[in-house]
Order: sequence, then C-alpha cells, then structure tokens
Amino acid sequence: METSKLKDLIKGCIDENRESQELLFRTYSAKMFAVCLYYSKNNTDAEDYLHNGFIKVFQSIKQYKAKGSFEGWLRKIFINIMLEDFRKTKIRSMEMEMGEVNDQVFGDDIISQLSTEEITKLIQELSPAYRMVFNLYAIEGYTHKEIGKMLGISEGTSKSNLARARKILQDKFKLHFKFSYN
Repeated sequence: METSKLKDLIKGCIDENRESQELLFRTYSAKMFAVCLYYSKNNTDAEDYLHNGFIKVFQSIKQYKAKGSFEGWLRKIFINIMLEDFRKTKIRSMEMEMGEVNDQVFGDDIISQLSTEEITKLIQELSPAYRMVFNLYAIEGYTHKEIGKMLGISEGTSKSNLARARKILQDKFKLHFKFSYN
C-alpha cells in the first residue's frame, strides 16, 4: 500500500472511522490469518486469533510510531496475542526440562514437494508447546534465549521442544512421502 494512503488509513483508524477499520481489515486479514494458522490447532482457533488480533490493533493503533513496516507491527501484535493465550492455557504442559537434543534439519527437497496448506496442516498437528517454539524459531527467527524469555521456559527446554517438533515433522513428512532416511 502506498505510504500516503497507509498514513490516511491509520489516521482514520485512530479516529475510529469504521470504513477505515474495514479497509485495514480487508487489506491485512489474509496475511494475518496465515500467521494465525501457523500458531493454531485449526481454522476456528485461527479465526479467533484473527478477531482478537484486530481488536487489539484497533485499540493500540494510536501507539504505532511509523518505525519499521506497519505489517511488521501488525504481525507482532498477532504473535503477542497468541503468546498470551499460550502462556495462559498451555505453559504448564511445557515444564519438562530436557537435555540438548540433536538439531536435525529436514531437507529442502521434501519441503519443496509440499504445498503451503500441507505444511500448515502438519505444523497444526504439533502439540501447542512444540508448535509455539517451532514457529517462533523457524518462522519468526527468534533465538532460543528469546523464546525462553517469552514463554517462561529455559533455553534448553526451547531447544528440546524445537528438536522434538522437527523430529515429529520429519516423521510426518516421511509418512507423507513414504520417504526413508538413513
């Protein structure tokens, strides 16, 4: 979106103009829904996160400082909404402290054969703890130290959950393609 149009749109949202809010929603909802899908168990949960995220956006838009991209600012709000929910409902199930686990990476050749929808579905099948760590690390690019602070877990637990998530995904990919690794 052109910078001047975006500024006008943000101004309209600050003024609580419903047309501006609707246009902002229509402009960014598909991208934010994709983000929500990665962190949710299913489409219904993703829709809830999308709804809650836009409520938070409209409540917080006055705080946008126009530093960095607006889309990045939105994405951060949505991720924080999902982190808050995760902390409230799931954090106790993550408390198992595990040692360092081998950090295997699955091959690009396997991933390139899957559609975005297939990858999303496989990620959604992960447990909430593994899904959250996997997404924060592999998709958002946070370090294990940062993830530990965000989720209130140790760096080792973050590494362990990532390794387990990757192993589960790797096994799912093997089943999906009847592909065997040595």
